[in-house]
Amino acid sequence: MSIPQSTYESTIESTIGGSAFSAAASIYRPIFDRIAAGAAVRERERTLPFEQIGWLRDAGFGGARIPAELGGNGLSWEEFTALLIELAAADSNVPQALRAHIALVEEHLYHHTVDAGRAPWLRRFAAGEIAGSAWTEPGAGGTATTLDDSSGTPLLTGRKFYTTGTIFADWVDVTARRPDGSEVSVVVSTRAPGVETLDDWDGFGQRLTGSGTTTFHNTPVDPANVSDFADRFPYQTAVYQHLLLITLAGIGRAVVADAAEQVRGRTRVFGHGNAPLVREDPQILQIVGEISAKAYVAEAATLRVARSLDNVYAARHLDADAERTANIAVELESGQAQVVLSTLIPDAAGALFNALGASSTSTSKQLDRHWRNARTVATHNPFVYKARIIGDFEVNGTEPPYVWSIGEAGADTHQHPTAVVPA
Repeated sequence: MSIPQSTYESTIESTIGGSAFSAAASIYRPIFDRIAAGAAVRERERTLPFEQIGWLRDAGFGGARIPAELGGNGLSWEEFTALLIELAAADSNVPQALRAHIALVEEHLYHHTVDAGRAPWLRRFAAGEIAGSAWTEPGAGGTATTLDDSSGTPLLTGRKFYTTGTIFADWVDVTARRPDGSEVSVVVSTRAPGVETLDDWDGFGQRLTGSGTTTFHNTPVDPANVSDFADRFPYQTAVYQHLLLITLAGIGRAVVADAAEQVRGRTRVFGHGNAPLVREDPQILQIVGEISAKAYVAEAATLRVARSLDNVYAARHLDADAERTANIAVELESGQAQVVLSTLIPDAAGALFNALGASSTSTSKQLDRHWRNARTVATHNPFVYKARIIGDFEVNGTEPPYVWSIGEAGADTHQHPTAVVPA
């Protein structure tokens, strides 16, 4: 049997949460329950979670990491991660749809103490406005999207894919290139002229994340919302990967809950089984126990990475060497967790069916969504490369890369920082 939610909640609050966490959890957990209630139906009917993200928006969830004096909940990464795992268990599409928003909030938090101009953005996010992303481009490597300011007003033109969360968002975080070749980050309103977002993501998993195409056609940009990409916060790759770890950990918890519920309620038995009721069959109980153990390891690893993110966030006030050491650590830890969870959770999601009969494959139950979603998440930022990078560090002390890109063979994909695919 899976751990009762009340037991889990008390364990988290006794080991992680202080008063800020408890206050935030009391606000958001009822919303998570509402989100979970319709998750299977939304998956079956392919209904994007506009309403569900709206509930989180209205409650201020997008500002959970923002200090209380700026309108947020002031949560640490470890506290925020614990809540995000609960949200991912309710519907794994939702935290991934908020992935770019959470990273952009972190960008402003990182620079806030030295740049007072960041405060209005943080207050905006705490008030409920959210952001999506537009980094990756189909086909060619590097960045073809341009920001041309030759006419006085900067104009953004380009086509992006994997623009996760943008269809739900007020703002979109875009990578572009100036005419001189320099890489920039641009934040533009999704309601600005020339912006169009399509729901054309056709993956077999994570289908409700809004990871389709966004185009920009001579879209006017406020110069104040343009910055050099090189100035982005240094651990952004780890943050993007961490949100995928959270998604996998949440899927793992959902698999445990569904496995326990389905086994507990099953009345049909096989004649060559081991007990008159499936819930008493030791082989079936072993399967559920193994699934539970894998989900536990996934959550433990994800929370460990969260602590490393708290460390690297604190290191922004330290000297350059100390900050660099913290950045190396969080990059490696997020990669280590990714290598393990990318196979562990799909395995757990597939094992669910070993505990049940053929009726478990009914599309009405949507139990297959757990495997489809986990396998889709595991394709991001290929973990085989992460394993090689980790090995290179362990053997040769080689510092891990922090940005990379993806594109057609032969393109200059190693030089352009457009690769943390926020899909």
